[in-house]
Amino acid sequence: QAHLAESGGGLVQAGGSLRLSCAASGDGISSYTMGWFRQAPGKEREFVAAVVWGSDDTYYADSVKGRFTISRGNDKTTVYLQMNSLKPEDTAVYYCAHHWFGTYDTARNYNTWGQGTQVTVSS
Repeated sequence: QAHLAESGGGLVQAGGSLRLSCAASGDGISSYTMGWFRQAPGKEREFVAAVVWGSDDTYYADSVKGRFTISRGNDKTTVYLQMNSLKPEDTAVYYCAHHWFGTYDTARNYNTWGQGTQVTVSS
């Protein structure tokens, strides 16, 4: 059973950048497709980005395309989310997760989640 732990969140001004990290222990992440999701207060958890096991193909929500980049670390035990040109609407708790089956943009298709890290973007 893998354990995932996010870090790197914080408070940043609009236009700024943050890099989130997702560190894995246990089964690791090298053989999983990994995703980032976010959840703002009162809203559904929404897909942000995914990196596919094997090919390292990446997928992004339209709202973050061109601003965010998902990547794996060289040691294959960490996944990153580089967030640039941040906007106040990016404010949310960000979660990483193991993909289990089906499409990459649906939270119920992921079976292991971290505890989340708060990102707050001020205007």
